[in-house]
Amino acid sequence: MRKWAVAITAALLLLSGCSDKKETAVEPEKEVKEVEPVEEVVAEDPTPYQFPLTGVASEEETDGRAVAVMINNHPKARPQSGLHKADFVYEILAEGDVTRFLAVFQSEEPDNIGPVRSARDYYIDLAKGLNALYIAHGYSPEARQMLESGYIDNLNGIVYDGTLFQRSSSRVAPHNSYITYENILNGVDQRNYSMEDSPPKFTFMAEEDKNAIIGNEATSVMITYSGSSISDSFFEYDASSGKYKRFFSGGLQTVDLESNEPVLVDNVFIIETSHRVIDSSAGLKEIDFQSGGKGYLIQMGKVIEVEWKNENGTLVPMKDGSPAPLVPGKTWVNVMPSNPGISSSISFNGN
Repeated sequence: MRKWAVAITAALLLLSGCSDKKETAVEPEKEVKEVEPVEEVVAEDPTPYQFPLTGVASEEETDGRAVAVMINNHPKARPQSGLHKADFVYEILAEGDVTRFLAVFQSEEPDNIGPVRSARDYYIDLAKGLNALYIAHGYSPEARQMLESGYIDNLNGIVYDGTLFQRSSSRVAPHNSYITYENILNGVDQRNYSMEDSPPKFTFMAEEDKNAIIGNEATSVMITYSGSSISDSFFEYDASSGKYKRFFSGGLQTVDLESNEPVLVDNVFIIETSHRVIDSSAGLKEIDFQSGGKGYLIQMGKVIEVEWKNENGTLVPMKDGSPAPLVPGKTWVNVMPSNPGISSSISFNGN
């Protein structure tokens, strides 16, 4: 019995020791892997650049100097070449009842431009405000003084007639002078001009905001410069494209001579300002581009009343003290005499 008691006691002690070992055993530590923070992936903008005169997005850089060309608008000069590729067109009375166009190219380069016509001082100032190379064929006395003084980089057909500028055999002078974009660049090389300085950027709305434009209806716009109607024009809104087609008086659509492509614009900006005749024999004018005044801004079939302001040489539409944003695309600027004023010279939708 003693032997059995000793054996049982020994067994109990052994079991107790095993139990203690189980209770005190430490499980090996599990390896904890550090979780690296997830880097937020920001999608790159596929069109990070924007043309300064159109606000149109681009995948490539949009730097570069603008070229401003004086284009003839006499009936014998129609249809013109290159107007459909201009970012901005300024239409202003040059002499008598006839307007001329200052066509400004920066985002596109037309093959052929013209007919090129003579310079006026106020067109030169507008080109200067855009840092543009100025192209003309001939000049008024005031414009000649500005050009020959080096006021603005320029190429003039008086100097380069028959070389950079070519005469069309299908039209008669002074409605037959043309210049190619290639020859503009050839002239730049000859004169050692720089083409690096970009024009100032205008204010544009986001593409998605243009359908929310509010204003009075303006699906058609009639612009009357004079009783002769020689320079009158008409804009018609095309809802499918969101752009305006331009027509000369008489219903002739403004198209490109070579390609027959129509002029289509996204913004029609009309301003009024003082005009004063300074040479009654030639009908030359002095036009005030400093004082500001009334205007209309026409976009997406709507029109709003604005003011215009000269900001460092550029004509800017203003609304409630701030620049009124343009729709991305091309802009046509009509400059009207303050007498009789735009309220008497502009009609909307046939009214």
